[in-house]
Amino acid sequence: MRAQSEACGTEIISQTVAKVDLSSRPFKYWLHPMGDDVEIEEETHTADSLIIATGAKARRLELPGEDKYWGNGVSACAVCDGSLPMFRNQPLVVIGGGDSAVEEAIYLTKKASKVYVLVRRDVLRASKANARRLTTNPKVEVRFNTQPKEIKGEEKKGGLMTTLVVKNGKTGKEEEIEARGLFYAVGHEPATQLFKGQLKMDEDGYLITEPGTSITNVKGVFAAGDVQDKKYRQAVTSAGKSLSISAFRYQRKRSNIHMTGSGCIAALEAEKYLAEQDDTVEPELEAENQAEKSQTNGIVPEYRSNPLL
Repeated sequence: MRAQSEACGTEIISQTVAKVDLSSRPFKYWLHPMGDDVEIEEETHTADSLIIATGAKARRLELPGEDKYWGNGVSACAVCDGSLPMFRNQPLVVIGGGDSAVEEAIYLTKKASKVYVLVRRDVLRASKANARRLTTNPKVEVRFNTQPKEIKGEEKKGGLMTTLVVKNGKTGKEEEIEARGLFYAVGHEPATQLFKGQLKMDEDGYLITEPGTSITNVKGVFAAGDVQDKKYRQAVTSAGKSLSISAFRYQRKRSNIHMTGSGCIAALEAEKYLAEQDDTVEPELEAENQAEKSQTNGIVPEYRSNPLL
C-alpha cells in the first residue's frame, strides 16, 4: 500500500501531528519532533484539505498480566486476531455484555472449542435478538456478575496466556478458568482529542459527518474509518481507511486508484472539493481530453469523463 501511494505521488511524513487550526483555509498544523510527543516544532504546515483517519483505540481494563500477554493471547479485536493458530480449538473468553461483545463471541465460536462471555451485570445489554443468538449457541457459556481479575500464562519470553482468574460479584468467589485467549469488547475511544472545539462530535467523541458521506461541519475537512464510525469499525471501514491520508496534498494528475470503504468516500470527496476550488483546467489535461474526443468521434466513455478519476 505504501509503495502504491508513493507511486501515485503521495508524500508520506512519519511524524505525529501535535496541533491543528481549522478556523480558516489553508488549514494549519504543527508536528511533534520525531520520537518526541511533548515538544512542538515551530514550523507551520498547511493543507488545502484534510482527511482525518486517526481511528479509535479499544478500551483496556489494565488487568495484572495484561501488558505481558498482550498479543500473546490478549486482544481487543476478535475479527482481526481470532483466526490466529494459537486460538484454534482452544477455550477463549470475551469480556462485555453489549452487541459488540455478542458479535465477537459468535465469530469466535467458529474457531474456538468453547467461548466464555463474562458480563459484569446480571443481564446482557445487547439486543434481544443478539442475546438469544448468544445464549442458545452450544459453544457459549455466559457468566453473569463475573469480572476478570488476573491474566496468567507461561513464564518465559514470548509465553502465551493459559488461564484467567475471575471473581463472582455476588458471592466474592474467585476461580481460575482455562483460557488461551482473552478478547476485550468493552468499547472504544476515538482519537479525536486533537480536534475538540473545532469539529462536531457526539457524546462519545466520535466525529459527526453528514449521513452517507465523510463531510464534517468544517468545509474541506473529511473523516474516514473508526474515528466517525462506532458501529461497523474494522469489519468494513478499515479497508478504505488505510488508503486515505491524514494530510491530503492535492495534485491534479490522472491515475488509477482502487479503493474501498469510507477511505474511498473521503478521498473522492476531498478530491471533488479541491477540484471545485480550482477554476482553471491544466492545458496538458485539456489537450489530452481533446485528443480522446477526436479518437472517439466526440464520444468519451463515462468512466473517462468522470472528473473524480
